[in-house]
Amino acid sequence: MMVEPNLWRASCREGFTAPPLSSDHSVDLAIIGGGFTGCAAALEAAREGASVCLLEANTIGHGGSGRNVGLVNAGLWLPPETVMAQMGAEAGTRLWSTLAEAPTRVFDLIAREGIECEATRNGTLHLAHSPQGLRDLQERHRQGRALGAPLELLDAAETARRTGSDAFHGALFDPRAGTIQPLGYVRGLARAAATAGARICEQSPVQSVRHDGGQWIVVSNGHPVRAARLLIATNAYHLGLGPMFEPAFVPVHYCQYATDPLPDTVRQAILPGGEGCWDTALVMSSVRMDQAGRLIIGGIGNGDGAGARVHAAWARRKIAALFPALRGIALTHGWSGRIAMTGDHIPKIIAFGPDAYACFGYSGRGIGPGTVFGTQAARALLNGSTSPLPVDPVSRHGETLPQLRAAWYEAGAVLTHATAAHGQRG
Repeated sequence: MMVEPNLWRASCREGFTAPPLSSDHSVDLAIIGGGFTGCAAALEAAREGASVCLLEANTIGHGGSGRNVGLVNAGLWLPPETVMAQMGAEAGTRLWSTLAEAPTRVFDLIAREGIECEATRNGTLHLAHSPQGLRDLQERHRQGRALGAPLELLDAAETARRTGSDAFHGALFDPRAGTIQPLGYVRGLARAAATAGARICEQSPVQSVRHDGGQWIVVSNGHPVRAARLLIATNAYHLGLGPMFEPAFVPVHYCQYATDPLPDTVRQAILPGGEGCWDTALVMSSVRMDQAGRLIIGGIGNGDGAGARVHAAWARRKIAALFPALRGIALTHGWSGRIAMTGDHIPKIIAFGPDAYACFGYSGRGIGPGTVFGTQAARALLNGSTSPLPVDPVSRHGETLPQLRAAWYEAGAVLTHATAAHGQRG
């Protein structure tokens, strides 16, 4: 029986809270959204001496940032040659090189600000769930090494030693990466931003946004925030701000389930190196441990929707298939979040008005890219130059039938998990 929906809320050691907006303000930069992107932007701008007001409709990390798997990866889901083919050599290389350094930026921020978020930089493992998955990893290894990435291709035996499971055909190890407690990280960013002088406002949903008289006027809780510059950082949890800006993405759900801390004898055999993992399956899954020794399994699917029982049953069977010693173990936590997926899996920066950006579409890679995009968007807005941005801003971005595609992804996840839950691989 699930006794607590979200493990990260139960185990978070960063206790940041902030009052709602309760008066009018005039600032250099207004930010809508209190996740990785918004909080990183607020921290950067405040450290540069700008006046900042961040408005979060719920609490810091309420959206995807506080529901994340917690893998701090380099790059994107896509192999680098695919990124460059889609974006062009110069733009693709710029984005890839920038995000190759994203884990270093994240872990440096954690150290600099003393963020309590279970930071563990022992790398990640991309697990081959099939022979075809191994061939895909071999190609990713070739492409990454050609660009200087310190990737290591592991055979099945070494993968079994590192994971404690013989279910995989090999793995791609990335020593640049690691794991964090994601809610602790985003709360720590907010705390650091507030310490640097940013005004952080929780329980402050935005009612309207308009540009008037050379400034942005953002109204929340009946109070206007007048700002020279505006950043929208709502990603998959955008609630609608009228015709001024509506991001286009496919909302994809991801569910996770966790156990109680494992006994030491079992814990030492499962992911003994502390790597976070995800696999090559089309309906992908993830597995990791937290610092207390809880096993956390995740997969595509809405754990709060109509397929909730199917996804939870799959998680139990998946754990048993990967780690037979854990067959029948209770799941004490279960939660879901939304991913903002773009059709090309490339994050977007939309310049939707004067001195105004929206960053979204991390397509499941929120921690590193969200931190980088938020930091660099703040710099660009304050400096009036696009040169620090990881991608060129565009005036608009569209997606074809996003809600229909979202329903299709969920149906595929339910079908895959229902099949796997009855003894087939998935």
